[in-house]
Amino acid sequence: MSAELKRLREEVAALHAELTRYGLVVWTAGNVSGRVPGEDLFVIKPSGVSYDELDADAMVVCDLEGNLVDGTRAPSSDTAAHAYVYRHMPEVGGVVHTHSTYATAWAARGEPVPCVLTMGADEFGGEIPIGPFALIGDDSIGRGIVETLRGSRSPAVLMQNHGPFTIGTDARAAVKAAVMVEDVARTVHISRQLGAPLPIAQEHVDALHDRYQNVYGQAGGNA
Repeated sequence: MSAELKRLREEVAALHAELTRYGLVVWTAGNVSGRVPGEDLFVIKPSGVSYDELDADAMVVCDLEGNLVDGTRAPSSDTAAHAYVYRHMPEVGGVVHTHSTYATAWAARGEPVPCVLTMGADEFGGEIPIGPFALIGDDSIGRGIVETLRGSRSPAVLMQNHGPFTIGTDARAAVKAAVMVEDVARTVHISRQLGAPLPIAQEHVDALHDRYQNVYGQAGGNA
């Protein structure tokens, strides 16, 4: 095992703890994956394994067709979707799927989360879009993710009747987007209980997004 692959196994395993820490998953649902730099491979959570059992050795490695190439357990049931994203979006280094409550509630309605918070403008550059309904098991979900996010500034899509998928330059960035999408979805939902949220003008959305992505944080970072 290369040093880079070993490091990525450890990182992806550790990032799964962030999903439980922020209450984005229950039982064995949800998954994080990370692309292996310089190789047509990615590391992903195995299927149906408790979060308490996830460590670097439990992670599995797949090629970009979703075939298992290293590991002793079957890959996540969402592996085909992750693989499709990696094949068709070479800039993506991490993919996350959760069933977080508020984001999934918007997905159940087939309704995008409007951009009515500066946080939404910062992270998503506009509304959080809805992707098409697709059945699990093949690359249909992956196709829906790519079709919805290609050309979009959003790193998150709410797949209709299913839940959020997020992407990032690496696995950590995709996890951050998963945390943010749930926070925005929850806050906008609460706002709508009080009345109609006020939209943010497009020029302000653009300015906020540009600042957050290119200026905010340390040395170009926005964490």
